[in-house]
Amino acid sequence: MSHARLVLPALLALAPLAATAEPVDYRLDPVHTQIVFNVEHNGFSRSFGRLKISEGSLRFDPDDWSKSSLQVTVNLDSLDMGDADWNKAVKGASLLDTAHAATARYVSESVEKRSDTEGTVHGKFTLRGVTVPLDIPFRVNRVGRTIYGLHTVAGFSSSFTLDRTVFGMTSNRNSIGTEVTVWLEAEAIRGGEKPSPTTKERTDAPTQ
Repeated sequence: MSHARLVLPALLALAPLAATAEPVDYRLDPVHTQIVFNVEHNGFSRSFGRLKISEGSLRFDPDDWSKSSLQVTVNLDSLDMGDADWNKAVKGASLLDTAHAATARYVSESVEKRSDTEGTVHGKFTLRGVTVPLDIPFRVNRVGRTIYGLHTVAGFSSSFTLDRTVFGMTSNRNSIGTEVTVWLEAEAIRGGEKPSPTTKERTDAPTQ
């Protein structure tokens, strides 16, 4: 079963952007980075949840992807299953155990370029105190200035599966599936710059 990681793909997303030989620093935008997952529930349906990142940074060299790197921290306490009881159960000791490990961490080891817009990040993922190798395939969506010119942004998408039992979450096998599907939609802002509270994105309003 393949293991993939959450934030790594960003590195490669930057490839089409730079024309310089120097690595460029980016910071994941927590507002526009979405982590969504689902898992089978009693064979009836798949339950969905969301998680937020605490922080994420990456460095990308457009001429040599092997010099790129990524680090991401996921806030497990941000879990939202759409129901307070569900949230409490999944964050409990038999599953995420957020009381003892409130974050998950991914650190890249290398980046592999597969095409102009696709690649794989190789690294290690730590969850519940268990660290395993994790490879994340990714697709570059767009690199450029935002519509209002506020930032230079790299956007990418990724999807992969994880086996929760690898991280010690072996309970509830009769009611909760072991295979977890994860989707990542991410935006990274060039230069580690964070959006200013005074430069919020505008929305188009209907004319009167």
